[in-house]
Amino acid sequence: QVQLVESGGGLVQPGGSLRLSCAASRTIISMYIMGWYRQAPGKQRDLVASISSGGHTNYADSVKGRFTISRDNAKNTVYLQMNSLKPEDTAVYYCHAYSSSSDYWGQGTQVTVSS
Repeated sequence: QVQLVESGGGLVQPGGSLRLSCAASRTIISMYIMGWYRQAPGKQRDLVASISSGGHTNYADSVKGRFTISRDNAKNTVYLQMNSLKPEDTAVYYCHAYSSSSDYWGQGTQVTVSS
């Protein structure tokens, strides 16, 4: 069993920045496709960004140029750097780890963008 623990969420003004972290309980970051998803109230959970074991990254069109996903294999941690935040980025952000045989979700961290 793998536990994913997100941190770094909070309240930020429009145009501000936050960095989310996702710490895994064991070494999986380098072997799984790691992703960040978000879910706003009344909406479905959507992919924000992902990073493959080979380092290939993928972003939703709505966050391209503003968000950056990265990972530190030695720390078993994945990050999501979020810049130029907008009110529409407000959501619960979830970390996800995927392989062909298993997948895991974190508990989520709230991000609120408001003045």
